[in-house]
Amino acid sequence: MTAAHALIVDDEADIRELLEITLLRMGLRTQSAGSLAEARALLAEHSFNLCLTDMRLPDGNGLELIAQIQREHPGLPAAVITAYGNAQAAVESLKAGAFDFVEKPVDLSKLRKLVDAALKLRKAPTAIGDAVLDTGGLLGTAPAIVHLRSMIDRLARSQAPVHIGGESGTGKELVARLIHSQSPRAEAAFVPVNCGAIPSELMESEFFGHVKGAFTGATRDKTGLFQAAEGGTLFLDEVGDLPLHMQVKLLRALQERAVRPVGAETEVPVNVRVISATHKDLNRMLADGQFRQDLYYRLNVIEIRTPPLRERAEDIPQLATAILTRLAKSNALPTTPKLSADALRRLSQHPFPGNVRELENVLERAVTLSDGKLIEADELQLRQDGAPPASYASPTASAALTPAATDAASAASAASASGLDTQMEDLERRSIIEALEKARYNKTKAAVLLGMSFRSLRYRIKKLGIE
Repeated sequence: MTAAHALIVDDEADIRELLEITLLRMGLRTQSAGSLAEARALLAEHSFNLCLTDMRLPDGNGLELIAQIQREHPGLPAAVITAYGNAQAAVESLKAGAFDFVEKPVDLSKLRKLVDAALKLRKAPTAIGDAVLDTGGLLGTAPAIVHLRSMIDRLARSQAPVHIGGESGTGKELVARLIHSQSPRAEAAFVPVNCGAIPSELMESEFFGHVKGAFTGATRDKTGLFQAAEGGTLFLDEVGDLPLHMQVKLLRALQERAVRPVGAETEVPVNVRVISATHKDLNRMLADGQFRQDLYYRLNVIEIRTPPLRERAEDIPQLATAILTRLAKSNALPTTPKLSADALRRLSQHPFPGNVRELENVLERAVTLSDGKLIEADELQLRQDGAPPASYASPTASAALTPAATDAASAASAASASGLDTQMEDLERRSIIEALEKARYNKTKAAVLLGMSFRSLRYRIKKLGIE
C-alpha cells in the first residue's frame, strides 16, 4: 500500500511545520496550505487520505472546508484543530461532518492516535456483513431500516458521539455494536453499561475506577469502564437514568478526554468514543431539570432513531425466519420450525409493543410449545386485541413490553394487566413447585402431573426463574 497522503491547513507556519514533522515520522506524505483558497486548490489537484484543518483561516472558516469535503470527497476523513477549551467549536465541527478534533496546543500523542484511527478507514469494512444476520435485529427492507443501515455506515466513519433514541426492544445496543464493528475502533473493546443498573454511590468508581485505599473496602486499584474501553467504544445504555451528580462528572470526562479515578491526584487521558441510548424523552427531561443541557449537547452530537416494529411490519416474516433459525441452532433441533400461514398472518397483524425483543420471546415460547416442525397460530399465544397473554409478561420484562408513550387510560390498563400477570405467574410458579416436590424433583414425572410436555415444563421453569 502506498504511503498515505495528508493535507494540513493552518495559517500559522510553526503549527504547519509541527504537524508536517509529526506526520512524516509516521510515514505519511504531506502537503500544506495557509488559507482556504490554497486548500481548495490542493483538493482539486490531488487525492488525500486525511485532512487536518484549523478553524480560523484568513479567508474563511474551517467548517466551510469540512462542508466541501463532505460534498465532494465524502470518503476523506477531516479533523479540525480547535482552540483549547472551545467545546462549542468542537461540537459544531463534529456536527458538520468532521471525523474528529484536536485542541491547541496540539498534544502529539493524541494527534498520532487520531491519525491512526483515520487511516484505518482505508481498510475498514464498508458493508454491514454477517453481524446483522447473526442477530436478526436489522434485517428487513422497510424504508426506516434501510435508512438506519445507511446511517450506521456513515457514522462508523466518524468519531462523533452518537445518541440512539427508540423504544425498548428495538435494537439500540445492536446499532451501537454495528457502528463500533465497522469503525476504525473495531479491534478494540466495545464496553456496554446499563446506567440504570449501577447503584448511585458506586457510579464514580465504576466509571472512572479507584485507587487502593480510596475508601473503605478499596483493597486494590480498580480499572473503570472508561479505561476498559480505551481505544474502543463505551456504550451508555439508558443514559437518562444517570443522577445529576454523575452527569456533571461525565460531562467533564467527555470535555477533557480524561478521567480521575476515585482517590487519585491526577487525571488519566482516555481515548474512547461514547455512544449513548435511552428509551426516555430527553427533551422532556431537559425541560423538567432532570438532565443537564450541556451534557445533552455533548452526547447528542448526532442522533439516530431505531424504528419500532409496528412501523416495519413488512419485515416480520424475514425477522421471524432468522430468529427461528437461530433458535433451532441453539436448541439443537433437527429441523428449523416453520410458521403456518395463519401464524404468520397473526404475527404480521400484532402491534408488538415490546418490538423485536417481544417477537423473539413469542417465537421462543412457540418453539417450546410446538412439535418442533410447524408452529400454528394458537401456539403463538397472541390475543386477538394484540395485547400479550397473561403468561407472557414477567416482572423483569414488563418495562420492555410497555410502549414509549401511552395516554392515561392505556397506562391504567397496563397497570391492571401487570397486576393480573403477576398473580397468574405466582399461581403457575406455586403449581410447578408443588408438582416438583411431589415428584421428588424428577422433571419428567412432574410434567406428567402437570399435564404438559417435558420441554414445556423445562421452558416454564427457566422463564419463571425457579431454582
